[in-house]
Amino acid sequence: MESVISLSEFKSDASRLLREIQEGSESLVLTQNGKARAVVEDYDTHRRRQEALLLLKLMVQGEVDVQRGKLTAQDKVFSTLRDRLARNQVENG
Repeated sequence: MESVISLSEFKSDASRLLREIQEGSESLVLTQNGKARAVVEDYDTHRRRQEALLLLKLMVQGEVDVQRGKLTAQDKVFSTLRDRLARNQVENG
């Protein structure tokens, strides 16, 4: 859920509003001259949203790869990852 307030309202009571955002899951849409200009949300909420978007992008890319026939056998993927991990462990001692 989100609330809409003016930038001047936010400036006048920023500390309280930030506390409320951290305590709840609500974000604030800040307006300037009657138009939406920015969104303020809790940092953890922002990170979760960014991670969800990244996962969605990866899923879409995976679907595109499948449609194009760009597939790799599971055993080859894990073998390659094990090799890379082993090389990194040797390099980083």
